[in-house]
Parts: sequence; structure tokens; C-alpha cells
Amino acid sequence: MEIGVMFWAGRDQLTEIKALGVACGQLGIGGGVTLTPAFLAEWKSALEREQFRLATVVCAYVGESYADIPTVQRTVGFIPASTRAEREQRTREVSDFAAALGVPGIGCHIGFVPDDRSDGDYLAVRDMVRRICDHAASNGQTFALETGQEAADVLLRFLDDTGRGNLKINFDPANMILYGTGDPIAALEMLAPHVVSVHAKDGDWPPRGVAGSLGTERRLGEGSVGIKRFVETLKCIAYDGTVNVEREIEDRTQRIADIRAAVELLRRLHRQ
Repeated sequence: MEIGVMFWAGRDQLTEIKALGVACGQLGIGGGVTLTPAFLAEWKSALEREQFRLATVVCAYVGESYADIPTVQRTVGFIPASTRAEREQRTREVSDFAAALGVPGIGCHIGFVPDDRSDGDYLAVRDMVRRICDHAASNGQTFALETGQEAADVLLRFLDDTGRGNLKINFDPANMILYGTGDPIAALEMLAPHVVSVHAKDGDWPPRGVAGSLGTERRLGEGSVGIKRFVETLKCIAYDGTVNVEREIEDRTQRIADIRAAVELLRRLHRQ
């Protein structure tokens, strides 16, 4: 396992991320980022200069909101029918951008996949994911779906139905808790053969009796994930990819401080 950081173009500077003591990570590309040749050249130069390796380029989309569960269901990923075409094209463009940087994988949240395999949205998203997988494969890439919005068995069934060998999982233990979709350790064990990248993030369960509420993200080690046990499970399943610290709060100074503390915590746990 190598410790990295999940960071975002336009918000984070690569020099600042490198100063946290990591040499790899995942680069997020927001929906408002224009993928120009100059932008590509800038990132290629920065990665070479800093000797920094990207494991994944993560795609986000214009119009997404994570305010609460109903809003996520309505706006995130490939579920909203009105934005599927533009988001499919955007994902292809991000794949090409990542390929130009030599990055072996892309990923995203595809949204809440319906439980009913005959549901029209289920079938449309499945076919869309197949097309994106085929495009990613032409670039020599995996396409990773981030966990959290479905229970592990639903996600596993979706992978089987999609039938693409390069369709993988970016496992985020906190998301399982934030969305209330299951124990992250049990989910990791179930999904282990398909996990190609991992987020190190923490959080607490949604409040009881408040329909549609998300849980609360916490500093790594201070939430309900059980990070020590999570790292032990990664060792048990022989995971050998990157473990990328993710922290999503508005206070930028606190966010960087929390990421630094998380990197140090993971190093201590990894040595044990």
C-alpha cells in the first residue's frame, strides 16, 4: 500500500499536496474545468517537475449536489436522464485527458443505482457504463465506481451485469456510513476482488429519525469507520494499491491540516 491524497484541480496546488509527504494520489476534475491543451500541458509539466504519480483521475459533473440524500438521488452521476449524454461525453474527455498524462484509471460517482434490474434507469446506466468502460479500455484504463450510494451486494450485481473486465471499484469506507448503506469492513471484504483504489475517509452515521439526511464527515480516526481495523482488512485482502486521504470541508486551512494528520496516522497504522 502507498499513501496518497485525493485533491482537486483548481482548488489544490500540487506543490502543497507534495509537501504533505506523499508522492501519489488522485486528481479530481470538477465539471467546470475546461480541458484545454494548455491545461493538459500545465499538469503534465507539474507532475514531471514534482515527480508525482496519479493513480486515478476522478470525474465530477456540473449540477451535482451532495446536500442530502434526495438531492444526491436527483443530481449526482448518471441517474439524471437529462444530463446523461453530456456527462458521458465529459467522462470520455476526462479519460482522454488522463490517458495523455499516462494515468491508468478514471473514476466517478455514478449515482444511486436502482435495485430493480428491469428498471429503465438501471438499464440505461448499465449500458452507459459499458460504453464508458469500452472507451477507457481503448485508453488502457480501468473505470472505477465509488462506493457508498448502494449496498455492496447491489454494486457487486451491477458489476456482474455490466460485464466489463475493466470496471472496478474505488472503495470509500466513510461513504458506506454517510449514506447508511452498510458496514464498510464487511463491504470491503465482499468487494475486494474488484477494488482498484481506496479512499481513507471517516464519518458518522446519519441521525436517526431524520429522513434523507446524510451522515457527518469526520477527521480520519475520529468517526465510525474504525480506521485501524480498515487498514488491517486492507492488509488481509492483500490490497496493494494507493490509499488516498480524502477530506471534504469548506475550511481550506483545516482541510490541509486534517489531511496531514491523516497521512501521519496511516503511516503509523501501516507500520503496526
